[in-house]
Amino acid sequence: MSLMSKLLSTTLLATLSLSAASTEADVKDYVKNHLIKNNSVKVKSVDIIEKKSIKKLEGWDIYFININAEVKKTPTITDIVTVPETIFVKDGIATNALIDMKTGRDFHMTLKPKLKDSVYNEKHRIAGNKDAKHKIVIFSDPQCPFCQTKVPEIYKDVKANPETFALYYYHLPLLRIHPVADIITRAMLVEQNKKNFDKVIEMYSLKIDPREVNLTKVLDKLNKKFDLTLTEKQVDAKEIEEELKHDQDVATRSMVSGTPTVFLDSVWDKSRSEYKKLIPEDKKK
Repeated sequence: MSLMSKLLSTTLLATLSLSAASTEADVKDYVKNHLIKNNSVKVKSVDIIEKKSIKKLEGWDIYFININAEVKKTPTITDIVTVPETIFVKDGIATNALIDMKTGRDFHMTLKPKLKDSVYNEKHRIAGNKDAKHKIVIFSDPQCPFCQTKVPEIYKDVKANPETFALYYYHLPLLRIHPVADIITRAMLVEQNKKNFDKVIEMYSLKIDPREVNLTKVLDKLNKKFDLTLTEKQVDAKEIEEELKHDQDVATRSMVSGTPTVFLDSVWDKSRSEYKKLIPEDKKK
């Protein structure tokens, strides 16, 4: 169960005390005062990431938001969390689940905001030219099985078409599923900072117990398999910790929670393969 599922009220549809023409302030007020019914959660602020509308949901305003909240875990321990959410608003009514009756799909699961231009940071470009025609952004975990196939494939295609694509990479280790990804991701960041991008992608091929958390064992395996000289001091460095947190913060602000999540020219690509249509004909195999 997701954090949001635990925090939110089970009541998904609510009447807002506002006019039909809802404003961002109205939505923020609704989220702060009505959406979450858990007494251990206190909403501190609400950030509107983007407001949009789509033809299929005519009349509905779609708000992509980040909820910043305090969560009381024990009488003496309080966590500060930021949770992404999507709110659909129409005629004074709000819901965070809107179902397509023909498909059974929740629009909440099929929509994401456009990426901000700030994600195209040179520090995160691992392949392709910065002035390439198209930009691909990946949020990924090196131990995610689908990532292990898809990410090296995208990387290879971008390297083969540097004038067409620039690839930007963000680390999003899913530690509840495979804790070892924390160490591997840190190792990847060390090599990424050296611009050893091929080594970064090679680490997707590492076969290891996903529950392994012994730093010495994991680094020894990485060093031997990929001919590296990684040290515990390097992967535990403060700057590596800060870079990892930055990537996770970008993922949260972009409403990304799973891997691999791929964006093409700032728009979420559910298929993760839309970019292939843009490969020049003479480069296609």
